[in-house]
Amino acid sequence: MPELPEVETVMRGLAPVWDGQRFSRVVANRPDLRRPLPEGLGQRLTGATVVRLARRAKYGLVETDRGDTLIIHLGMSGRMRVDPGELLKHDHVVFETGNGRVVAFNDARRFGSLDLVATADLAAHPLIAGIGPEPLGPDYGLPLLRAIFADRLAPAKAILLDQRLIAGLGNIYVCEALFRAGIHPETPGGQVTARQLKRLLPAIPAVLTEAIAAGGSTLRDHAAPDGTLGYFQKDFAVYGREGEGCAVCATPVARIVQSGRSSFFCPACQPPA
Repeated sequence: MPELPEVETVMRGLAPVWDGQRFSRVVANRPDLRRPLPEGLGQRLTGATVVRLARRAKYGLVETDRGDTLIIHLGMSGRMRVDPGELLKHDHVVFETGNGRVVAFNDARRFGSLDLVATADLAAHPLIAGIGPEPLGPDYGLPLLRAIFADRLAPAKAILLDQRLIAGLGNIYVCEALFRAGIHPETPGGQVTARQLKRLLPAIPAVLTEAIAAGGSTLRDHAAPDGTLGYFQKDFAVYGREGEGCAVCATPVARIVQSGRSSFFCPACQPPA
């Protein structure tokens, strides 16, 4: 499932196509994705002009001059295809703009979603309400990390995956950030040392920023709107590298399962607490 860098890549790719443009035609080719599509989606968006594109956690946001915001969730296989040569079976929603561009929301597994809400009510929407601070935003800092780890029994990895505590982080980038900080993924939050938190502080935004610059990570379905694949997976230090030598110390990378998800780490660089 796309994480923060992948969604950021998609929204940046849509910006030159949609920003300031009017939707001349929006067609939904089926009534639902993961959930039913908003009633009258095509009619409500047709004629509207895009005034802002943004991202919140793992959601893309498209604000229009009609006071509505389209919330895009890519799910497991969702893609925004710009100017496709032909429409495909799984191009479920097609957006045409006044500049002659076409964007198709393609989602073979239909785990993605589109929601259209009043911009004034966006912060209270169930998908957005309760999401924690952005790790690339102004509220991110050592006080935040101290607060979300302090006295917690939950493992460090689970804490960073909790969207209520910090936004947008997923399995890949948490594994990579914990490696850089030298924190074992099973370390209880309350046992993460002050020194480790100081290493984690720059590690999280660094991993995310590097991944965004690389267009995200393409493990299965992710691609930028122009079809370009991400290549940050080539720089993974631990994720998906079980049994391979750690780039720092040559110790074989290990894998454990936490809450049904694989956690990759170096046993030597990230010793248990």
